[in-house]
Amino acid sequence: MSAASPRRPSMRRPVAAAATVVMVAVGVTGLVSCGDDYNGSTSSSYPSPRPTPPETASFSGDVPSALASGAASARAAASAAASSASAAASALESSISAEVGRANEEAADELKDVKGGGNAKADVTLRGKPVAETGGLRAVIVNITNSTDEEASYAVQVDFRDSAGKVVESRVVGAQDLAPGKSAQPLAVSRKPADLNLTPTVAKAQRY
Repeated sequence: MSAASPRRPSMRRPVAAAATVVMVAVGVTGLVSCGDDYNGSTSSSYPSPRPTPPETASFSGDVPSALASGAASARAAASAAASSASAAASALESSISAEVGRANEEAADELKDVKGGGNAKADVTLRGKPVAETGGLRAVIVNITNSTDEEASYAVQVDFRDSAGKVVESRVVGAQDLAPGKSAQPLAVSRKPADLNLTPTVAKAQRY
């Protein structure tokens, strides 16, 4: 009986092992690739969408900037506030008696030719009136006292000055035929918005 020939090792096992290694490597590569795409470290193969510029062919004129629009709004608000204050002042003054209105008109005529501060500033003092009583307007009570021993009429100019001392408005009031020692309290009403920081002063006071 002849001796059995030795069996050759099979080549199938190394081939199968190699195939397994290749498949594992491919799987790892796929996982790494997927991980990179998720984290955003690898650029996408799809192009990013770009914003489409607006069609300006139908535009007319310049597009207003935000600054210009804001300035225009501020000017409109200031103008509306000034108009409202002026209208309210007119309404308040219209409620004053016709006699006081005539005195104020005569006072304005009298002050046209007065130089300097006039001859009666010592007879005039100012006192603020609460805005709650004037519909939110700035108004001052002009207290005029006849310090002489004869009957006299008075014309008074009240200037409203800003924080820099500049006169932004002037109002004229008057009192007619005051007996010696008697007083009158006409009202000088500003037509400027009440939120402005204005100070009233006696600019002129003339006794006649």
